Amino acid sequence: MTLFPDIRIVPFSRLTQGGRWRAEAMRSYSAPQLLWITKGQGRITVAGVTRGYGAHNAIFVPAHTMHGFEMTGQVFGSAVMFPGMADLDLPDTPHHLRIRDGQVQVEIATLLDGLDRELSRKRTGARRAIRHYAGLISVWLERQIELAEDVTSIPVSARRLAAGYAALVEREFRTSKSVSGYAADLGVTPTHLTRVCNQTCGRSALELLTERKISEARRLLADTRAPVKDIASALGYASPAYFTRAFHARTGRSPKEFRKGD
Repeated sequence: MTLFPDIRIVPFSRLTQGGRWRAEAMRSYSAPQLLWITKGQGRITVAGVTRGYGAHNAIFVPAHTMHGFEMTGQVFGSAVMFPGMADLDLPDTPHHLRIRDGQVQVEIATLLDGLDRELSRKRTGARRAIRHYAGLISVWLERQIELAEDVTSIPVSARRLAAGYAALVEREFRTSKSVSGYAADLGVTPTHLTRVCNQTCGRSALELLTERKISEARRLLADTRAPVKDIASALGYASPAYFTRAFHARTGRSPKEFRKGD
């Protein structure tokens, strides 16, 4: 148990405990987080936009933002979670930063090491030290965002629409709402929404929606004892049979097989 439960550092090795799907599956957290990648590569999708990542990448994910990342081989790094700390003035939007300056890389590594030490030791003034380290990390992030160049070729309008869709999906994926319903809410046609999603993350709008539903289904199957029929209903599927077919198509296993083998 840490002295300051509002903040924690989670090594990437723990994110994949219980299966790589736990890191790769689309999900969101109630707290903002900063991912600091020190080694490895892959692709990460945040708010409907997919980009490649590598060593010395810093990725900020706001609270309640749909995301998931693919790992190519071993990936090392840490996720810093900031629950209940609105006074840190963290960004409201996602940011993907490629940190090329060696000194700047050392700065964030030093701050994370210091924060980790204070979290794991019962020393005088630890609470103040932890809060100060968190504040310095937020300042570091703000400065790097200010210096960053927007190198993506995806138009801003497309990124905004994808982010809007991802945000709606994150709020309503537990319902039976279709892509057409989401498109209507966004004031676009389903065809246009799918075209934009393919442009921003290489997935159709339906694939993004299905992936979020199945990711939650995996979590519920692995971490709860809820009956399959209740999980199907909770995720807006018309019937347990339809849910089972969708789950098998996505994972190669039935819900019961996944639960037994997880």
